[in-house]
Amino acid sequence: MEEKNYDFRKRLLEVHKKNMRNENAVLQENELEIKDGFTIFVSETAGDCMITAVKDFVDFLFTSMKVSPIIKVGRYDGRDNAMVVTLSSETGANLGSAAAYRGYRIDTEKGAVFVHGFDERGAGQALYYLEDKMNIRKAPYLPLGTVCRKPMYSPQMIHSGYGLDEYPDEYLMKVAHEGRDAILIFVKDVNVTPYGYLDFNELIHRAAKYGLDVYAYSYLKSEKHPDDRDAESYYEGTYGKLFRMCPGLKGVSLVGESVEFPSKDKHISGHHHYDNVVDGIPTGKTSPGWYPCMDFPQWLNLIKKIIRKYNREADIIFWTYNWGFQPKDARLKLINALPTDITLMATFEMGEGYDLDGIREWVADYTISRVGYGEHYFKSEAEAAAKRGIRFYSMTNTGGVTWDFGVIPYEPFPYQWIKRYRAMQEAHEKWGLCGIMESHHFGFYPSFISKLSKMAFYEGCEHIEERLREILKGEFGEENAATVDAALRLWSEGITHYVPSDADQYGAFRVGPSYPFNMAHGRVCKLPAASYSMFGNRIMDHVYRGLNDGRETATSIRIHVEIESLKKLKALMEEGLVMLRALQNPNDELSRLINMGEFIVCSLITGIHAKEWHYLNCALGYEREREKLMKVLDDMEVLLLAEKENVEKTIPLVRFDSRLGWEPSMEYMTDEWHLRWKLRQLDYVMSTELADNRKSIAY
Repeated sequence: MEEKNYDFRKRLLEVHKKNMRNENAVLQENELEIKDGFTIFVSETAGDCMITAVKDFVDFLFTSMKVSPIIKVGRYDGRDNAMVVTLSSETGANLGSAAAYRGYRIDTEKGAVFVHGFDERGAGQALYYLEDKMNIRKAPYLPLGTVCRKPMYSPQMIHSGYGLDEYPDEYLMKVAHEGRDAILIFVKDVNVTPYGYLDFNELIHRAAKYGLDVYAYSYLKSEKHPDDRDAESYYEGTYGKLFRMCPGLKGVSLVGESVEFPSKDKHISGHHHYDNVVDGIPTGKTSPGWYPCMDFPQWLNLIKKIIRKYNREADIIFWTYNWGFQPKDARLKLINALPTDITLMATFEMGEGYDLDGIREWVADYTISRVGYGEHYFKSEAEAAAKRGIRFYSMTNTGGVTWDFGVIPYEPFPYQWIKRYRAMQEAHEKWGLCGIMESHHFGFYPSFISKLSKMAFYEGCEHIEERLREILKGEFGEENAATVDAALRLWSEGITHYVPSDADQYGAFRVGPSYPFNMAHGRVCKLPAASYSMFGNRIMDHVYRGLNDGRETATSIRIHVEIESLKKLKALMEEGLVMLRALQNPNDELSRLINMGEFIVCSLITGIHAKEWHYLNCALGYEREREKLMKVLDDMEVLLLAEKENVEKTIPLVRFDSRLGWEPSMEYMTDEWHLRWKLRQLDYVMSTELADNRKSIAY
């Protein structure tokens, strides 16, 4: 069946899948069966969060496992086929090391299940854990024994993958099921996001029922220096107003590019990044949001003072994303001057140079091709934060997607993600990494990758590869799991050959096969964007970025090496697809995985073609012999015809899955309409611009 745009949201609103029970499953001796009449005892003192989780558990048993349970308020009466959900403080249960925020203990005996949460959120996570076990088992059977768990990281912050700053109840419940405990909203003013009005307090109230905090991602203007006489009253009217009117906000994220203020640091230009010129000439210096300015601590102290008048516990997160490439001594000098009662956040993998077959590459932005942690940026700041006792978070993208492929829901490379989880755990143990931001505006889409990270992010989680195989059985069917695992190993190896450069991530891989192929000296056709989108086509380059910024080998030297590397990734993706297509009984999840794998291959073909197109554009500009110029035009036409075929192959893929080709801040960029626009753009270049060039060469 074909989907229309935004149909993927229907899947995000389905909290529990229907009829997941395998009627042929056989109860084992070491298991408890949950049967009709299963009674769940809840304390009279239970709050909204615990009651919401219990009701969800009832809905799960009924919808997915075909069991009709009962909720009973009051003390447990000793009956079998029952569950008791309570707080450990009420029962005196020994949670051991799990006696911490969102920790829990589950005791499953022959006749009953006892769920002890350290707090209500812990009790909820215990119930979601039991749902996970039954979904994998495909039966209402639970293993006997005791489980004690607590998460390594809090907060685990995500942006919405339903729609920019859109959080319907069902989506919030799915986020909670995936083990996350905080959501982010872009804030331009009180109750104002980039898409307009949003009742912040209503969202804070609803999210709390699902055990989720709400953080503000600041887009508030910062036009005053702390030295200005009216600075305090100015920021009282922005950050003060926000936390005065929305005291339930958990905290705020402050990142350089979004909160640039008029710094007096001598190293910067004093101009905003979007206007960093004088008389049309670039200043040659970076702007305040892209440098570790030495008056940032002064600015932070002022913001902190104002916010904490209204919320004494507000989590004030200072994110150093924009200057991770700046000199180490400048960055550490700033960290050593920061107040210690805020949170420092560093991006996990960015800012690293590495060798690719003899050339230097640079990790320009979020990627899973390099698992991290970064030595130059992340490690240096983690060490500095630990020495000063500053709480430390990281942007890890472990919701499952990065900028490697901008318009897919998640990246299906589990063995590469596992390497990141282990590197994060090392950072947790060495430097106290305790909180994570798991997505940016590309949002959070529940998948087998997010389920895997949920498992990995509990303290003491071992044998994560075994947990992966359990998840694959639950997602794709036990009969398919081994083959899926083998294919995913190939894909996980393949992504290591990806090139995380600005030219790629802001170019062809930002949108995939809809990416336009413009002549270097012709008309620049920009991929159309929805008028209501936050960014639309403003966060992509419509002509290949062949700039040399001093961080990696020159484009003309490295581009051919990059092409060969991407071809290796493409070959491994295709090898895995051959295995997956051979499976006889794919369920819906497996069909979507195969479909997305094919979309990734089509995106890789476009990415390779974009590099080859750039090379031909350059040749067209420097060749002098007519015969060679005509040969370049012939090669261009061959390439455009190959790309046209690739685009046509992509159309049925986006028809099948409406989530492909969409990203919350850009909206649809690679749906069928945009792909057909691309075909028209290719036709224009072939029929008009190539023809005009041939005439000009012939004169």
